[in-house]
Amino acid sequence: MTDHTITLLIVDDHPVVRDGLRGMFATAPGFDVLGEAAGGVEGVELALRLDPDVVLMDLRMPAGSGVEAIAELTRRGARAKVLVLTTYDTDSDTIPAIEAGATGYLLKDAPREELFAAVRAAAEGRAVLSPAVASRLVSAVRRPAAPVADTLSAREREVLELVAKGTPNREIARELFISEATVKTHLTHLYAKLGVKDRAAAVAVGYDRGVLG
Repeated sequence: MTDHTITLLIVDDHPVVRDGLRGMFATAPGFDVLGEAAGGVEGVELALRLDPDVVLMDLRMPAGSGVEAIAELTRRGARAKVLVLTTYDTDSDTIPAIEAGATGYLLKDAPREELFAAVRAAAEGRAVLSPAVASRLVSAVRRPAAPVADTLSAREREVLELVAKGTPNREIARELFISEATVKTHLTHLYAKLGVKDRAAAVAVGYDRGVLG
């Protein structure tokens, strides 16, 4: 996606936050902010009408919560990937937001370069989860199990480390000199061993169990 301008929609009930985000992306090449919304209901309408690549979504808003908006966008088959931007990693909406279909979850105090990288990753459909949020997420789905480091093969650990960096399957295959089909097989085994269903949860459990540093 390096040669593609990533289109954005900003959904936040604070005008100062919206202005700050718009200004930040305006100064960076490769991004185009299509619009802004002050609440979840308006955010869903604009996302369906403007069809952005990525929606930056706050969670706690008076005019329709972010979680409800994410669930509605998922239900209506919106193309946009949703990257949650929130102030607190203890936000009780963390798990519902991921379950509702958010691609990633980032804190508002993230450095600008981290934010830009997260938006690029989200646009490509890659999971974006800060370690702080990952540990919070996994605590809700924790289940007793054998130490993961003992159950994962060396190759599976390599795959998980690359997934944690946001590497797509095609790049993982190239880096490890294996086929994409083999990468998918490793991921299937990883998910089964970690007791998860997707990349974001696998990374979360990896951080929590000490497989990822």
